[in-house]
Amino acid sequence: MEVDILEFVVPVENNKTLFVWDIQPSFTEPQIYVRLVGVFSSFGPLYLVKVSPNAPLHPPGFFALIKFYSAAQALKAQRLTDGCSLFQSSPLKVRLSSKQTPHFLSPSRPLSHTHCLELANHCLGFNGWTSDILTLKELTNEEEEVEVGVGGEDEEAGGGRRMTLRFGCLLQLSFPYHGQTTRGAAVVEDSFTCTGPDVLLQKRCKLQKVVREKALVQAFTTVLLILLGNEKVMVELKQTPDQFLPEHTEGVIQVNEFSWSEFPADEDEGINEECDLTVT
Repeated sequence: MEVDILEFVVPVENNKTLFVWDIQPSFTEPQIYVRLVGVFSSFGPLYLVKVSPNAPLHPPGFFALIKFYSAAQALKAQRLTDGCSLFQSSPLKVRLSSKQTPHFLSPSRPLSHTHCLELANHCLGFNGWTSDILTLKELTNEEEEVEVGVGGEDEEAGGGRRMTLRFGCLLQLSFPYHGQTTRGAAVVEDSFTCTGPDVLLQKRCKLQKVVREKALVQAFTTVLLILLGNEKVMVELKQTPDQFLPEHTEGVIQVNEFSWSEFPADEDEGINEECDLTVT
């Protein structure tokens, strides 16, 4: 039986990347994007689809970069779409990228919150997993609030209070049909000038949302999706040194037990990647 394993990390391998060209200028970029997603997502979940116009010295038209999470699905898509017209009147060229992966991209990076949701929903369905917040707590110390007085060196327009807010979150991720449960945690903070209660409330709401998303991302980094040849999906967990699996949280987050630097504040990974690929 054919088996494929997907992780919730950014795919950087060239054998997961397709290069499509000879796209006619019959449609706009957004229309081409929708058609490419419709065709290639039938082979498996997509990490990235990017459409670009041909260089000025080339004939009018477009080319596209398509990234899969699975090398096997990328290869199957290439074999079954190369030379087919698909959504236009002339055939398209579809090749696997042969561009060498830079060394600095080799370490795996967690997917963004949006990509985690897309991959989980695509493979497991919207009812195939659940997330529950175990602890969401403000960790701000009173000493981190500094008055900004009128006439002071730190005075800003309209006055206000310089504040630092910090929130921590512990979240449980469950896969009810597979009998698997894991947890993730995160801490976020932000420094700002508070000019009124509305500003403080907005900041608190925003940080609570961000810390929940980061905790979910951290939980997904321990998850492996095992795709079987019969189109069934299994869920397994990988044990990591940073995995947080206490029996009882007691409403307290032990911040020093974690390393948060590996989780960037926001990601749109791959969107600005270069497309000067060589192909096989």
